[in-house]
Parts: sequence; structure tokens; C-alpha cells
Amino acid sequence: QVQLVESGGGLVQAGGSLRLSCAASGTIFKVNTMAWYRQAPGNQRELVASITSGSSTNYADSAKGRFTISRDNARNTVYLQMNSLKPEDTAVYYCTLVQLGSRVWGQGTQVTVSS
Repeated sequence: QVQLVESGGGLVQAGGSLRLSCAASGTIFKVNTMAWYRQAPGNQRELVASITSGSSTNYADSAKGRFTISRDNARNTVYLQMNSLKPEDTAVYYCTLVQLGSRVWGQGTQVTVSS
């Protein structure tokens, strides 16, 4: 069984930065993809960025140039460095891991960007 624990959310002013972390525990296979999604009130959950175990990355257009996803495979941890934050980045951010066709979600961490 895999568990994901996110941390690093909080309240920040527009233009500021936050770094989210997500630590995975349990049975983690070498080949997997980890990603960050977000969900704002009234909106669907959307992909922010993803990274494979080989460190190939993919970003939503809204994240390109401002957010950086990275991972530490030895620690089974994925990070999301968010810079130049905007009020529209306000959402609950969820970490997810996909391996062998199975997806696990974290509990989410709130990010609030004030104008």
C-alpha cells in the first residue's frame, strides 16, 4: 500500500514563492510517475506538472516558466517549486503517484495567494 504525504502549502502574497513536498511510502516501484494537481473551489482538478522516474517533465501552460517539478528517487519524494505566484494559483494542491496502472492521491495541501 502506498501513502503520500504533502507539505509546504500556506498563505503567500502575490509574487511570492512556495515549495511543496510530497513523500511517498510503501511499495514504490522504480518505474513510476509522480505529479501535482490542483483544484480550486468550483473547478475540476487539473494537472500542474508531472515527472517520471527518469525525470522527464510535463507542465501545464499555466505553470510553465514559473513552477519547477523535481524528485529525489532515493527518498521517493517529489517537489514543486512555485515562483511568481498569482491569486489564480490559489487551490488545494494534490500529489499523485502512478505505477503499474494504479494511481494514489495524497490528502492535499492548501495554497492561498493573496493579492
